[in-house]
Amino acid sequence: MAISAADVKALREKTGAGPMECKNALVESGGDAAAAEKLLKEKGLAAAAKRTGRATNEGRITIKQGDGKVVLVETTTETDFVARNPEFIALGDAIAGIALEKGHEEPNDELHALVKDLATKIRENMALRRVKLVKTGANQYADSYIHGDGAIGVVVVASSDKPEVFLKGELKGFIHDIALHIAAFSPEALAKEDVRAEFIAEQEGIFRKQMEMDEKLAGKPASVLDGILGGKVKKWLAEICLLDQKFVKNDKLTVAAALAEAGKAAGAGVKLDGFVCFRVGG
Repeated sequence: MAISAADVKALREKTGAGPMECKNALVESGGDAAAAEKLLKEKGLAAAAKRTGRATNEGRITIKQGDGKVVLVETTTETDFVARNPEFIALGDAIAGIALEKGHEEPNDELHALVKDLATKIRENMALRRVKLVKTGANQYADSYIHGDGAIGVVVVASSDKPEVFLKGELKGFIHDIALHIAAFSPEALAKEDVRAEFIAEQEGIFRKQMEMDEKLAGKPASVLDGILGGKVKKWLAEICLLDQKFVKNDKLTVAAALAEAGKAAGAGVKLDGFVCFRVGG
């Protein structure tokens, strides 16, 4: 059967497959373009299944914001080359758009199918690693930040007794600076009260082991050792809790102190309610 170059070209544009694959599929399907497309997709899915064991350490974070909602998405792939591919970038945008519109709070079959379609076309293992939906109330304001080529994505939520203050440039800029701070300093919790007790106990155990190996502390009374341990835990909590970290724009102030100053300048009570930080592979 004679297969025209125009038929091959049309099938390539629809599937992204190579010219010989398209021609062979058209021959095998008797020139039926729809059947050839289905055949290529089936072969592509089979090949994609074989690639699923390959690591997907590259990727990007996508954030979309709508009325009272913000969604973060992490899509991953094998190479940084594909992570910069416009189709891969568009994939993240499409997934985030659907998740925002439909209120998806985690990956599901509908979203995974979009990833599988592109993985079949580009022939590289891909995955939808995470989806997070953040909802905001009437007195809340959400700011987002994407760092670099999508390696880090941050959403920070603040609230006020006078939510109209978030419309002012100064306070909006400050909340955005908080998002930048989170990307730079990687806090693990908003405040000390949010750190899990078992996580603190685990870190205390690490500090105790370190102290036992420190010859300078040998023979010290238990009360002294407990005081040293308490100091280490306090310092560690200040390093991992956002409100206690030194503010990126003014290291003479903690984030909590800088927030209080910003609220005072705006003439309103302002507090941070939470944040989400996605790092590719993190």
